[in-house]
Amino acid sequence: MSEPTKAQTLSAAGDGGPPRRGIPGLGSLGGVGEMRHLGLLGALALLVVVGLVTRPENFATASNLVSILSLAATIGVITVGATFVIIGGGIDLSVGAVMALASVWATTVATQSYGPVVMAICAMLVGTGAGLVTGLLIAYGRLVPFIATLAMLVAARGLAQRMSDRKTQIIDADNTALVELSTSRVLGIPLLVYIFALVVVLGWVVLNRTTFGRRTYAVGGNPEAARLAGIDVRRHTMLLYALSGLCCGIAAILIMARTTTGSSTHGDLYELDAIAAVIIGGTLLTGGRGTIMGSILGLLIFTLITNLFILNGLNTSDQLIAKGLIIVAAVLLQRRNLKERSP
Repeated sequence: MSEPTKAQTLSAAGDGGPPRRGIPGLGSLGGVGEMRHLGLLGALALLVVVGLVTRPENFATASNLVSILSLAATIGVITVGATFVIIGGGIDLSVGAVMALASVWATTVATQSYGPVVMAICAMLVGTGAGLVTGLLIAYGRLVPFIATLAMLVAARGLAQRMSDRKTQIIDADNTALVELSTSRVLGIPLLVYIFALVVVLGWVVLNRTTFGRRTYAVGGNPEAARLAGIDVRRHTMLLYALSGLCCGIAAILIMARTTTGSSTHGDLYELDAIAAVIIGGTLLTGGRGTIMGSILGLLIFTLITNLFILNGLNTSDQLIAKGLIIVAAVLLQRRNLKERSP
C-alpha cells in the first residue's frame, strides 16, 4: 500500500464525507456524531424533567439557572482545552492544579499591585506556560502524557501551596473590576457566562474551520500518517497542551471572579469533570474524533446532575459514584460503536 499523501491525510479530518485513507476510523462527524448529540440532548431533557418533578419550586427558577451556568462556565472553559488535547491523542490530568496555580499567582500582593488587567494577563500566561512545559515534556521529552500531566498536577498544586503558604488570597477592593465579571449581568446573565460562550465559539471555529483543527484530528487519528503528510507532530502536540493551559488560565480568571480569591484548593477534581464531559460528549480517548458541541453537552449533563444532587440534599459521595458509573457507561458505549463500525 502506498504512503498517504498530505491531501488524503488532512481531508480525513474534514467536516464531512466518509472515512478516508490515512486516518482510520475518523470519518464524518455527522451520522454517528449527530445521533450522539441527539442522545445527549435527550439525557439533558430527562434530567430537566427529574428536576421539575423532584424540586419544582427550586429547580425552575432564574437564580438556579444562573447558578448552573456559572458553575458550568469555569469547568466549561477547561473542557474546551481538554477536548483539543484528547482529540489530538493526549490526556491532561493537570488542568485543575494549573488553574489553582494561575489563580494564586494572579492574586499575590505583587501582581495585584498592577491592577486587574495585569492579574488577568498573569493568570493566562501562567496557565499557558505550565501547558507549554507539559507539552515540551511530552512532545520532545517523549514522556507518556499520563505521566507528564500527573507530574505537572503534583508540581503545580505544590507550587501553589508554597506561594500562598496554604492560605486563601483575597482580591483587593481596588481590583473589583475582576470581581464584576461575576456580579455584573447582561440580560440577567453574569458576564463570566458570556466569556465561557465566547471561548466555546472560538474553540469550535478553530477546531472545525482552521488548519490547526484539521491537523489536530490528523495527529490524533494517526500520528505517523500525519508526519508523513508533512505535519510537525511534536510541535503540534506541544501547542495543544499550551492551548489547554491557556484555557486553565482563563478558567482561573472566572473562578477568581466567582470566589473573590486565589487558592491552592481551587480546581480540585476539575480534571475528572472535564475529561468525563469530553468522553460523554463522544470524543474518543484514543484520539482522532470528537466535537466541541458534544463536550459542552456532556458538561451540562454533569452540571445538572450536580445541581440535582444539591437540590435534593443527596450525599456528595453518591454523586461521585453516579459520575463514575456514567463515565464507565460512556466508554463501554464508545467501544461498542467502534466494534460495530469496524470491518
